[in-house]
Amino acid sequence: MANALLLNVEGVKKTILHGGAGELPAFVTGSRVTFHFRTTKCDEERTVIDDSKRAGQPMHIIVGNMFKLEVWEVLLTSMRVNEVAEFWCDTIHTGVYPILSRSLRQMAEGRDPTGWQVHTCGLANMFAYHTLGYEDLDELQKEPQPLVFVIELLQVEAPSAYQRETWALSSAEKMQAAPILHGEGNRLFKLGRYEQASTKYQEAIVCLRNLQTKEKPWEVQWLKLEKMINTLVLNYCQCLLKREEYYEVLEHTSDILRHHPGIAKAYYVRARAHAEVWNEAEAKADLQKVLELEPAMRKAVRRELALLESRLEEKRAEERLRCRTMLG
Repeated sequence: MANALLLNVEGVKKTILHGGAGELPAFVTGSRVTFHFRTTKCDEERTVIDDSKRAGQPMHIIVGNMFKLEVWEVLLTSMRVNEVAEFWCDTIHTGVYPILSRSLRQMAEGRDPTGWQVHTCGLANMFAYHTLGYEDLDELQKEPQPLVFVIELLQVEAPSAYQRETWALSSAEKMQAAPILHGEGNRLFKLGRYEQASTKYQEAIVCLRNLQTKEKPWEVQWLKLEKMINTLVLNYCQCLLKREEYYEVLEHTSDILRHHPGIAKAYYVRARAHAEVWNEAEAKADLQKVLELEPAMRKAVRRELALLESRLEEKRAEERLRCRTMLG
């Protein structure tokens, strides 16, 4: 065991158990760091709290992505690939560990670690922390204490070397990704791959919605993002029409029109969904609104009205035949 090495961070002590390979990796912002970890108490028994090897899956974090337990990024960026090191961390760094541990355990159990937070307000969340659902974590929550992390660094991947999930992108990267995802969605739509196109549109929407939360509502940048989002939602609705998810289309388009009643395409897409579920009056009213807002769409509107009339006539004919059969 190497002599204890103090990192240049208050309340952290590092001991190298197994030397790593090569030079210190380039831990640039956006790098994905994969590692195994074991968390123990500082008692005589070195009681194990969590062990990723026992859970059967390594952990990974994205450098610069404000990971819940900030000190882990500090520890990892002091290591070489294949290095195994032990870190003693004082309570100033371990206070939020019980909350992180709860999420990790729930993910290992195949449960959604965010589900408990989604439907509660901030105050309820604060009280929820008093019981994390695991006795050892509740104890750690009530009485924070120093912890020991034994970490094995497995891999460091540059941002360009792996497919990052949308949430892991920086704001600038999200802004760049949105039009690329939009274009990919359009390409897949033209190929008739509607489910895959839907996924691309949804990813782009998530990117832009995330960016929008950082802007003041109804100001210029917020409105610019809103316009882009509405276009993507309507493209997504076109996929839903192809997949016969008509009521979901009605929900999305009505939501857009509640906030932006001047978008002709939203009325047009909603009219098509209304027609599919036999809402004749609503479909005609929406198509009339399209004509008012966008006279250039007259040809498309006439086509939809003719199609609606044709389908309604077929339906009436079927009903007349059914009546004659019943009576005859």
